[in-house]
Amino acid sequence: MKKIVKIIGYGFSLLFLLLVISLGFKMFQWNRASQNNLAQLGEAAQRVTENGYTFRDLNKNGKLDPYEDARAALEDRVEDLVRQMTIEEKAGAMFITLIGVGQDGNLMERPEFDNLFSFLFPANTELIIQKKMNHFNIMDSPDPDKMILWHNRIQKLAERSRLGIPITIASDPRHGFAQTVGVSLFTPYFSRWPSAIGLGATRDTALVKTFAEMVRKEYLALGIRLALSPQSDVATEPRWTRIDGTFGEDAALNAQMTAAYIQGIQGDSLGTQSVAAMVKHFPGSGPLDGGKDNHFPPGTQSYRGGMLEYHLAPFEAAFTSNVAAVMPYYSVPKGVTDEDVAAGYNKGIITGMLREKYGFEGLICTDWGIISDATILGMKFKPASAHGVEHLSVDERIIKIVEAGADMIGGEILSEELARLIRSGRISEARIDQSLRRILALKFKLGLFENTYLDPSNSKLFNNPVHRQKGIEAQQKSLVLLKNKGNILPLKSSQKIHFYGFDEDFAEQHAGVPVEEADVILAKLAAPSGRFESEYMMEKMLGGGPLDFSKEELDKMLPLFKSKPTLLVMNLKRPAVIPELVETVTAFIAEFNVENDIILDLVNGKFAPQGKLPFDLPESMEAVEQQLEDVPFDTPHPLFSFGDGLTY
Repeated sequence: MKKIVKIIGYGFSLLFLLLVISLGFKMFQWNRASQNNLAQLGEAAQRVTENGYTFRDLNKNGKLDPYEDARAALEDRVEDLVRQMTIEEKAGAMFITLIGVGQDGNLMERPEFDNLFSFLFPANTELIIQKKMNHFNIMDSPDPDKMILWHNRIQKLAERSRLGIPITIASDPRHGFAQTVGVSLFTPYFSRWPSAIGLGATRDTALVKTFAEMVRKEYLALGIRLALSPQSDVATEPRWTRIDGTFGEDAALNAQMTAAYIQGIQGDSLGTQSVAAMVKHFPGSGPLDGGKDNHFPPGTQSYRGGMLEYHLAPFEAAFTSNVAAVMPYYSVPKGVTDEDVAAGYNKGIITGMLREKYGFEGLICTDWGIISDATILGMKFKPASAHGVEHLSVDERIIKIVEAGADMIGGEILSEELARLIRSGRISEARIDQSLRRILALKFKLGLFENTYLDPSNSKLFNNPVHRQKGIEAQQKSLVLLKNKGNILPLKSSQKIHFYGFDEDFAEQHAGVPVEEADVILAKLAAPSGRFESEYMMEKMLGGGPLDFSKEELDKMLPLFKSKPTLLVMNLKRPAVIPELVETVTAFIAEFNVENDIILDLVNGKFAPQGKLPFDLPESMEAVEQQLEDVPFDTPHPLFSFGDGLTY
């Protein structure tokens, strides 16, 4: 027996040694690759004075070029830079993808073992030096001083490239509590606001504009200059998993909120103190067939109710507000254009509608990952959202996107492939130059060539009490009281509460008692999600499935909620089907990513509810299945209707 144990011990020791050796070899490879990349760079740009004007000599030629001259006309700066760029540099500028941020403020040159998603990212130097890219969106949220340090280091890296083109940093929304990969991010030191659907529940466009202004200030402090928002889809299909990113089911309200957001985040005009907005997902992702999320096949929208124009209204408001950029959706718009292919590949959508019908002259960027499959450590994360063009090769997909009229391709690292296609003549360099003019014009308008670096003292701008208070106000205004039987709310100070669905620390902090001793139960639930199968990790993370609770879940909750007067608070990421729960509970409050303390303040009467429901709540899954996906307010006999909301 001792001999067997000894052999096993030797085996584990050998395995451990092999792992250490393998890791050491990988570290050596990563470090060597990083050093080789850095060796290809030149020196940092020097400040040069010519005829009394001081500028940064970005291309290191010792003279003032038009693109380096802040006094020159925008068109002249753009044309000069396009003229100087190689095909490889042009190809690199056509892509935007995720980039890793070193948690210590250093460049991310190898995966960080406490960050699973860092394994998705190539080294920073590879993306900038090898792939010639200069647009990235970030997922990480290290401390602000570390984020600023990383930002300045990555800009210095770009400055040392041949032409010194600065990096544009983009981000998905960061001002809520939820973190959903590819949708939203949580940044703890930003001000905290309800989700977009919660802002819709406030009906307060002035508050939305203020929100966007505060987002702009916090983004600028970290060097985020492109907001992958607002999400102006109209939420007419209740099964869709991304309803909480929209402003609701009413197109007119959605349009008003969209305009307010763009005005707040971009300012009166696009300039050095702006964050450019990218409205999405044109012409509206809300009416997905069967509610099936369009990251995944089949990704179709059939407009069975003929309501395409209804879904266009918020985008028309965005164009009137001079939005900087547009992102088309993943879906195939069945029967809308001459061919049934996804919007990113669809010339009828991009050129026919955006460019010709609406005269949009800004940047058009595809949604992320429409060419390549994504895997993590060999696991299927997300398929290429190449709906309708699955049969095309990677080269053919790139060609089709470019021919459709898109300026930038999201979530892909295919600059070498694009450069090869240009050199072979399969894609015209003149066509690429058309897109480059829009891409570079946005960089110049934002002042990135002159205001490239961040002041380290920007880190002191966070945890701003004014921003914090406005976020609290928005959370308060977003709460919707839908039932208050016997005017049980607000509670009396003497009433004892049993907390259900809250974490134990919160319950203990607020003197929660066992259910037997309670006068009331305060229950918190999330809208149903799950009970579906998928081979893709991202689809499971996004959620979805039926909008009602299973019999087993109801059998667990209903007896408890019948035992005492129950105040039900539900996070409505989607319109839930909950007739049994609503009938059982004494009070019902809809919330949209609101802090627990604020919910408790409402229950205790420290402020009165003001929110209005931003969509209908269906009475049954049968009603959901009978409605037409593109038609608003189309579920018969809703349990609660758009605009419902009580107060006291």
